[in-house]
Amino acid sequence: MRFGTVGVLTLLLCGLQSEGAIAAATAHEHYTLEDFQRVDKIDAHLHLNGPAAQLMTQAVRDGFRVLTINVDYPDFPPLDEQQRVAVALHKKYPGRVAFAATFSVADFQSPAWTATQLRHLDEAFAQGAVGVKVWKNIGLVLRDPNGHYVMPDDPRLKPIFDHLERAHIVLLGHQAEPLNCWLPPDKMTIRSDREYFSQHPQYYMYRHPEVPSHEAQLEARDRMLKQHPALRFDSVHLASLEWDVDKIADFLDHFPKANVDVAARMSHLEYQAAHDRERVRQFLIRYQDRILYGTDIEVGPDDVDPKVAADTHHTWLEDWQFLNTSDLMHSSEFDPAFQGLALPKAVVDKIYSGNARNLFPGAWPQTRK
Repeated sequence: MRFGTVGVLTLLLCGLQSEGAIAAATAHEHYTLEDFQRVDKIDAHLHLNGPAAQLMTQAVRDGFRVLTINVDYPDFPPLDEQQRVAVALHKKYPGRVAFAATFSVADFQSPAWTATQLRHLDEAFAQGAVGVKVWKNIGLVLRDPNGHYVMPDDPRLKPIFDHLERAHIVLLGHQAEPLNCWLPPDKMTIRSDREYFSQHPQYYMYRHPEVPSHEAQLEARDRMLKQHPALRFDSVHLASLEWDVDKIADFLDHFPKANVDVAARMSHLEYQAAHDRERVRQFLIRYQDRILYGTDIEVGPDDVDPKVAADTHHTWLEDWQFLNTSDLMHSSEFDPAFQGLALPKAVVDKIYSGNARNLFPGAWPQTRK
């Protein structure tokens, strides 16, 4: 078949118009960097242990609502102080700040421990708490009088989890650590893991072979979940399966009431995307209803360093770029370049706000930005 000059020009013009239409459709399908501040978003995992005025100013500017999570962590303020600060922030920023409570393992062996902790949790719920955190000290630190590590499926914890299950309160679970925690430094995939575990040797399990293994930690968590099939569970930090999206998928398939958040594990998704972008992208699309955005950013009691707000903005914006654009990106965490995932808008809306709103109903009443 032959075409004259006019026919060829017509075909070229149609081709250009088709390419333009495809580009326009693609632009409509995905958010851009310019959309960042315009989209309502939730950081469902950070720790505000002080007034956080600068960070909250940045959060409002960037279109973020937040969930601040109390933790039984010796580097944080005492739990009573964490609770007081969380309630104050919740009142100061209505519709903007929600909070999750936690329980203390102090006096765990006392006969009154269970009743005391249940009373404290009920008081927290009355003050607005929307969830409860169980931290990695269960499994990695706490021991019984015989020297055995207390695991998440320990019968002495069951009344706590039973109570949450009956009340339909979300349990946020941080069990184990990244798999890098059990590896020698030269085998770790992420630079910040090497830094963190060098600075926190008490949590560097490669140096503590007496502690139950990574696998044993997660098996105990999974046994606990099987004992509580109706428990609403937010397995934070990608369920400590951050190194392989297929492992996370298996976890979600086995526990239909469970969700995961990406807090402090986005770099692990980026690392996998550097080697197999489409596998990571399809994981996020397939489980779009069960993944929450979060960062694990911490703000201390003094809240005097303006760099915290600037660094938070940078983290939020960089994560947005990775999930929403197809830009070629680089990370300080590892060497290979990687491409952004350009997720569809509908997927991003769920990960950044819809799933958190569904998991914690009423936590963020709609208010004007």
